[in-house]
Amino acid sequence: MYEAKAELFKALGHPARVRVLELLAQREHAVSELLAEVGIEATSLSQQLAVLRHAGLVTSRRAGSTVIYSLTNPHVAEFLAAARRILTDVLAGRTELLADLMASPASPSPSA
Repeated sequence: MYEAKAELFKALGHPARVRVLELLAQREHAVSELLAEVGIEATSLSQQLAVLRHAGLVTSRRAGSTVIYSLTNPHVAEFLAAARRILTDVLAGRTELLADLMASPASPSPSA
């Protein structure tokens, strides 16, 4: 199970893949729409989509000559939302720590 989880996290380990998943959490998208939104080369997007397909996170279907992608499971969108909440909490904690550090008097530097 640990290896399977590690593989899942590897699949999420690229900003373009995370962006694709966030877009697909909103609704299904054609590849051309993903290209416009993600802002990477077509070959790179194709590689990123292949990683997501291999991980079982996205699926594709054809509508004529258009390839349309969607999430395989609504839990993927829930996972992304949970990750956003975790990051928000972590960053809020760092902001509070920075504010505390800025408000405290400077420590004297150690003598040599």
